[in-house]
Amino acid sequence: MATTNDLKNGMVLNIDGQLWAVVEFQHVKPGKGPAFVRTKLRNVESGKNVDKTFNAGTKVETATVDRRTMQYLYNDGTSFVFMDTATYEQLEVAPEVLGDGANFLLENQEAIVATNEGRVLFVELPASVELVITFTEPGLAGDSATGRTKPATLETGHEIQVPLFVNQGEKVKVDTRDSSYMGRVKA
Repeated sequence: MATTNDLKNGMVLNIDGQLWAVVEFQHVKPGKGPAFVRTKLRNVESGKNVDKTFNAGTKVETATVDRRTMQYLYNDGTSFVFMDTATYEQLEVAPEVLGDGANFLLENQEAIVATNEGRVLFVELPASVELVITFTEPGLAGDSATGRTKPATLETGHEIQVPLFVNQGEKVKVDTRDSSYMGRVKA
């Protein structure tokens, strides 16, 4: 148990049996009336955001979230298998938990896996990854000056939009949050 005065960004609270991560909080002391804490919470499982206000000093139940760096091993068809790099313990993660992150996973890549009481809550990938383009239409001379894009398939099978001058076989940097092209990677 903690009080609302102890809240920090990233802290996970157990409210009515659901886990909520504190996205942001603000202590407010109005001229009249008691102080309160205004928070923005994100449901750990569904990703839904809500605003919630607590009276200052109110006790809230915190949840223990174990965040460990794990290595992605393989997809067995029904789940993604990760291995703890310290204990070599393997953990299966359902595709629903991983979500769009599956589009950027390569074997032996590291990610942060968060668990609570043995249940996987979410998988945190790096903000960007470097992947090779396995297929895209060839670029033409003079294509570098325009802002147009074309589809390109990454080595994971995911398709993104890249500028016309990017060619097949090149390594590109991709933002894992919105699948956007960030630039070419120099070899």
